[in-house]
Amino acid sequence: MKKIELLAPAGDLERLKVVLLYGADAVYVGGEKYGLRANATNFTLEELREACTFAHMLHKKVYLTVNMVFHEEDRFDFERYMKEVVDCGIDAVIVSDIYIIDYMKKYYKDVEVHLSTQSSTTNYMAASFYQSLGVDRIVLARELSKEEIGEIIKKCDIEIEVFIHGAMCTCFSGRCALSNYVTNRDANRGGCAQVCRFSFQTKKDTFTMASKDLNMANYIKDLIELGVSSLKVEGRMRSLYYLATVIGSYRKLIDSYYENTLSDEILEKEEQILSRVSNREVTSHYFLKEADEFDQYYTGRCEISNQDYLGQVISYDKEKKRVIIKERNYFQVGDKVELFTPKGEIYPFEITEIYDEEENLITTARHPDEILSLPFEKEVDAYSMIRLIEKGDKDAREKILSSTAL
Repeated sequence: MKKIELLAPAGDLERLKVVLLYGADAVYVGGEKYGLRANATNFTLEELREACTFAHMLHKKVYLTVNMVFHEEDRFDFERYMKEVVDCGIDAVIVSDIYIIDYMKKYYKDVEVHLSTQSSTTNYMAASFYQSLGVDRIVLARELSKEEIGEIIKKCDIEIEVFIHGAMCTCFSGRCALSNYVTNRDANRGGCAQVCRFSFQTKKDTFTMASKDLNMANYIKDLIELGVSSLKVEGRMRSLYYLATVIGSYRKLIDSYYENTLSDEILEKEEQILSRVSNREVTSHYFLKEADEFDQYYTGRCEISNQDYLGQVISYDKEKKRVIIKERNYFQVGDKVELFTPKGEIYPFEITEIYDEEENLITTARHPDEILSLPFEKEVDAYSMIRLIEKGDKDAREKILSSTAL
């Protein structure tokens, strides 16, 4: 049985390296043209070439989004651009325009064509039609049940990809016009203003209609056994910490399934980790039932910024036995933390000392992006990260500080 693919987003080169190191089998990225994340950093041709080289060195793949809805003025530079990105080494293009399917199959047969969720494929007849055009994989609409996904897989001999984690559209996948009407930014040409997350003032109250996020951690076993080919995480504009955490958790769940070790205990632990990295509530949306008011934020919502991410490891000092980190959020001596690595290793420890770049011993880390070092016995890889488990109490902190002073 072919192992299911874990597909991760990457908004820039650093994010691409992180998600691949944390266990993604493939990444999807946007170039400088024709994608649906015009406000993301996106990849220059030079960066795309480096991305493909890095991924292929790890025997992993890079998929390029070319999934905007094309208007006449969009097509003039298209052929030159496609030759350039194919020469960079991309493994597949993600498209929604029928002409692009035909063009890629005619001129670049070695590059796979994946049909974007923008095309809103919701039935096996549509899937079969796209297959007849030469599409290699279909990214299904997000509004499908377990039974509907299974029916499409059973009746179509084509790779199927589904979203498993991240933001959801309030409108039907690929059919949004809200952004265009409200802000004159076309969501289907890369300009989504996320109007569905706006608050609207009514005569009596404030009205909201945003979707809660998707989380399918509890249904990875079901998706594998349905015959899904690829599990897709949303979030090209998310933080390094978010991506590392989410990809690391799903990597653990997928590997546990194939190793016959997937248990309620593992599921509960990974769900807990995933819950702490998200600032919105999550549901499984359409997988088990029709989505309803409990899958949406109506008349208000609360999104709390997560402060668990304390720092990213940039190197290890073997002589002093310390991890060198770039600080992201406030922490102090006495805090109980957890260091996790791209290899899936997790090391809990208590912060007993903090050193700044001038080797001064300090008690608190207050400045994001400051370079600090912490005592740590084991050498760990760059891009390992540190998250908060529990804030240290004042008495314990004072005790540690006094013993350090001695």
